[in-house]
Amino acid sequence: MSIVKTGTAGQLKVMIFENRQQLGEEAAQLVTEKINELLGKQESVNVIFAAAASQNEFLATLIKSDIDWKRVNAFHMDEYIGLPVGAKQHFSHFLGEQIFNKVPFANVFVLNGSTEDTEAECQRYTELLLKYPSDITCMGIGENTHLAFNDPFIADFNEDKLVKVVELAEESKQQQVNEDCFDHVSQVPAYAYTLTVPALLKAKAIYSMVPGPSKAEAVFHTLNAEISEQYPSTILRTLSNAYLFLDNESAGNIEMESQMSPITFN
Repeated sequence: MSIVKTGTAGQLKVMIFENRQQLGEEAAQLVTEKINELLGKQESVNVIFAAAASQNEFLATLIKSDIDWKRVNAFHMDEYIGLPVGAKQHFSHFLGEQIFNKVPFANVFVLNGSTEDTEAECQRYTELLLKYPSDITCMGIGENTHLAFNDPFIADFNEDKLVKVVELAEESKQQQVNEDCFDHVSQVPAYAYTLTVPALLKAKAIYSMVPGPSKAEAVFHTLNAEISEQYPSTILRTLSNAYLFLDNESAGNIEMESQMSPITFN
């Protein structure tokens, strides 16, 4: 492991690695340890996954881990509304290729972005989340600091729902183009399902993998901005059970050697 720095920002534990491969491997190791720890105490473990390129190295390592997957239930945290059935841009398709179809989960619960009754779909997924309360959330942070599709100002730290329909911010749509999911922003659906911020943070442990230069500004705001819905990821600083994994590129705007650094380094 080539860890560069470790520290805390508020209550959030922060780890900075030389590159995204090392970041992904260490994150997978810690998630594996937590899953196995929980499996030693309970019959099953419920894990929420994010669908994004930032998760690639983490997921590729996690599927090789020694875990009793038949005792693990999988969820995902957001999904486009209105794409054709079978479209490769569906987040459930991405996660199917990366992990859902790679290991023998007890159950894989996905949001149905093709159903016309969005209210019923929110209720269906809410009931599943209540039946299988989340133990672990594995997430990224958007370029505009969104968590899942809880974009700035749409996010509600005190939301009473677990799942809702949201209109996507232009920054979130552009990020999907930047990550080669769509050729043009006009192709990105206007609406999506998302787990709410409280739903994501109900878990016993939260792991946020955020590599790459495109996330440097979001990381800066996550660690420096006032904790508010203007920058949704700032809420992570209030959580003692949350871990933020960065590489040298995503941590590029942090003044690591300065007294002004937002991180108290170990």
